[in-house]
Parts: sequence; C-alpha cells; structure tokens
Amino acid sequence: MLAGRPLRVLLVDDSAADRLLTRACLEDAKVVIDLVEVDDGEAALEYLQRCDARDLPDLILLDLNMPRVSGIEVLEELEKDEQLKTIPVVVLTSSSADRDIVATYELGANCLVTKPVDLTQFEQIVRNIADFWFMVVRLPSGANPG
Repeated sequence: MLAGRPLRVLLVDDSAADRLLTRACLEDAKVVIDLVEVDDGEAALEYLQRCDARDLPDLILLDLNMPRVSGIEVLEELEKDEQLKTIPVVVLTSSSADRDIVATYELGANCLVTKPVDLTQFEQIVRNIADFWFMVVRLPSGANPG
C-alpha cells in the first residue's frame, strides 16, 4: 500500500479475456490493489484526464494494439503531460515487431513484455510483473510497499 491506500493500477487492454486473466493474477498479489480496467486507449486517456493528482494510477499496464486509440498513441499523450509522464508504464503486448519495441521505449515506457500464447506462461508473467513493480521497485510516490 502507498501512504495507507491500495496500489492503483490502470489496466488498458481491448481483450476481455486478457483483462480477466490479468485481474485474477493481480488479485493473488501480495499487496492490496485498486484495479481500474478500460478496454482501449481512448477510455484510458479519458480516465486519466478525470483524475486529480491523488487519484492517478501508480502503474499502467498497457496493450499496444487496440481500436480507436492505440497504446503508442497513449504513450505519446502521457509524454506530453508533466503529471502523467512520471507514471510507470508496463507494455503488455502480443506484438514483437522491432518498430513497436523501439517506439515503446522512445515514448517513455518502462518495459515491454510480449504476451505469451500459453495460459500458464501468461499467468507467470503477470505475477512476475506484480512482484517486481509492487514489491521491489520504488514508485514515484516515494513509498515502497514491499
């Protein structure tokens, strides 16, 4: 928990199955998580624009290939905003294209993880992300939940 509140995670993915699986894995995390789910980049940007500084997510899990507004476009908008660009972003994507990988890092993403097709591997990756970002890393708020 950060400053007495759950970790706030924004999950942006157009796949309902991937959101469901990610949610289930995050519920098993060793910390309390307030998960906000949206199904595309447009909804993510609308959500972030409605948040005041206290309500911003501590971490964004972002898919790249989505309708309406892509993950790349979300990263572009985050980079333009002084308040939003400090939010750590983990890109979880099915893409392994070099152009996507380069663009993701150029736009400030903290890491890119390719979603495996295998269900067990996907679950393990989400657990590893949760363990790393929630138990090891110091988030911009300055608190370390681990």
